[in-house]
Amino acid sequence: MSIQVEGTIERKGFGMGTWALVSSKETYELHKAPADLQKAGLKVKVSGQIREDVLTIAMIGPVLEVDSFEVVN
Repeated sequence: MSIQVEGTIERKGFGMGTWALVSSKETYELHKAPADLQKAGLKVKVSGQIREDVLTIAMIGPVLEVDSFEVVN
Protein backbone atom coordinates (compact mmCIF):
# COMPACT_ATOMS: atom_id res chain seq x y z
CA MET A 1 0.00 0.00 0.00
CA SER A 2 1.44 3.38 -1.04
CA ILE A 3 1.16 6.29 1.40
CA GLN A 4 2.40 9.83 2.05
CA VAL A 5 3.27 10.78 5.63
CA GLU A 6 4.54 14.03 7.14
CA GLY A 7 6.45 13.93 10.40
CA THR A 8 9.79 14.09 12.21
CA ILE A 9 12.71 11.67 11.91
CA GLU A 10 13.84 10.06 15.18
CA ARG A 11 16.54 7.55 16.05
CA LYS A 12 15.16 4.76 18.22
CA GLY A 13 17.61 2.79 20.37
CA PHE A 14 16.23 -0.73 20.02
CA GLY A 15 18.88 -3.38 19.37
CA MET A 16 21.29 -1.91 16.84
CA GLY A 17 19.03 1.14 16.56
CA THR A 18 16.50 2.05 13.92
CA TRP A 19 15.20 5.16 12.18
CA ALA A 20 11.58 6.16 12.63
CA LEU A 21 9.16 8.66 11.14
CA VAL A 22 6.90 10.02 13.88
CA SER A 23 3.69 11.62 12.60
CA SER A 24 0.79 13.06 14.57
CA LYS A 25 -1.09 9.76 14.22
CA GLU A 26 1.49 6.96 14.01
CA THR A 27 5.14 5.98 14.28
CA TYR A 28 6.63 4.20 11.26
CA GLU A 29 9.85 2.20 11.23
CA LEU A 30 11.85 3.22 8.16
CA HIS A 31 13.07 0.35 5.97
CA LYS A 32 16.28 1.01 4.03
CA ALA A 33 16.19 4.73 4.86
CA PRO A 34 18.42 6.79 2.52
CA ALA A 35 21.48 8.34 4.22
CA ASP A 36 20.12 11.87 3.64
CA LEU A 37 17.02 10.94 5.65
CA GLN A 38 18.98 9.58 8.63
CA LYS A 39 19.06 12.86 10.60
CA ALA A 40 17.22 13.07 13.92
CA GLY A 41 14.88 16.07 14.14
CA LEU A 42 14.48 16.42 10.36
CA LYS A 43 10.91 17.36 9.39
CA VAL A 44 9.93 15.57 6.17
CA LYS A 45 7.16 14.40 3.89
CA VAL A 46 7.77 10.79 2.86
CA SER A 47 6.19 8.75 0.07
CA GLY A 48 6.54 5.01 0.32
CA GLN A 49 5.12 1.54 0.70
CA ILE A 50 3.90 -0.16 3.87
CA ARG A 51 5.77 -3.47 3.99
CA GLU A 52 3.58 -6.05 5.70
CA ASP A 53 6.03 -8.79 4.63
CA VAL A 54 8.93 -7.35 6.69
CA LEU A 55 9.35 -8.18 10.39
CA THR A 56 11.69 -6.26 12.69
CA ILE A 57 13.11 -6.58 16.19
CA ALA A 58 12.10 -3.03 17.18
CA MET A 59 8.40 -3.46 16.37
CA ILE A 60 7.70 0.27 16.86
CA GLY A 61 5.05 0.50 14.17
CA PRO A 62 4.33 -0.30 10.53
CA VAL A 63 7.43 -0.73 8.35
CA LEU A 64 7.64 2.03 5.73
CA GLU A 65 9.92 1.56 2.72
CA VAL A 66 10.85 5.03 1.44
CA ASP A 67 10.32 5.75 -2.27
CA SER A 68 10.99 9.50 -2.01
CA PHE A 69 11.04 12.30 0.55
CA GLU A 70 11.24 16.07 0.82
CA VAL A 71 12.30 18.27 3.72
CA VAL A 72 9.56 20.58 5.02
CA ASN A 73 9.77 23.64 7.26
